[in-house]
Amino acid sequence: MDSVFSGQVIEWRGPSPYYFVPVPDEESADIREVAAMAKYGWGVIPVQARLPLKGAVRKPHGLSAGDDVTVEMTVLLRP
Repeated sequence: MDSVFSGQVIEWRGPSPYYFVPVPDEESADIREVAAMAKYGWGVIPVQARLPLKGAVRKPHGLSAGDDVTVEMTVLLRP
């Protein structure tokens, strides 16, 4: 299942900061519909995403909290 959506980068300040883009409600509902065919334990749903949020990639692209980005994401269904 492929999804493309835009969202704002947010920062979670824990022991080490992480950056995320929340999945919008409509896409979240789509993911819930296929979750049983995708998850493999502990409720984990594997995805392949194209989004530079790791510091090593995010910083050279000048992305930080508050920036808008486009996410390309594929939910990896079990065979």
